[in-house]
Amino acid sequence: MTKAMTLRKSDLKDRIRDIPDFPKEGIIFKDITTLLKDGDAFKKSVNLLAGKFKKERIDYVVGVEARGFIFGAALAYKLGAGFVPVRKKGKLPAKTKSITYELEYGNDVLEIHEDALGPDTRVLIVDDLLATGGTIKAVCELVKSQKATIAGVAFLVELQFLRGKEKLKDLPVYSVIKY
Repeated sequence: MTKAMTLRKSDLKDRIRDIPDFPKEGIIFKDITTLLKDGDAFKKSVNLLAGKFKKERIDYVVGVEARGFIFGAALAYKLGAGFVPVRKKGKLPAKTKSITYELEYGNDVLEIHEDALGPDTRVLIVDDLLATGGTIKAVCELVKSQKATIAGVAFLVELQFLRGKEKLKDLPVYSVIKY
């Protein structure tokens, strides 16, 4: 039995460090780099995420820039699916669809290639962390604009006290670690 198989969710939680007052005063940032550098913990995290969706016939995993790429690409590999990046404005080379969404401190724009997904494709959307839900809601709208079916939305970490899951009411949401 490998060490990754014996790790519990509480072990994964222990590998995430808190950084006080980042990116601004009063915020406690959940730093996942300490989990990522632990090969067994990273493997366990990916296996837990993949296990939840292995029977869903996922065609594409959509990863959200930037940390969503880390888990998204690994999940796509594990699920035998393609990987589609959602990036900030101006980062994708071909024709894109974009969406503007609100942040706590302004607006931002996300883009997906116009030909990334098609009708009747099943998509798993992945990011590292669910906070207020604004970013992931925008990504869901981009995916729906391409007439793809969202089979689920997955996160390594969910900050439940920010109630971001409420913006994803009609979707299956799975988070490995909850605070």
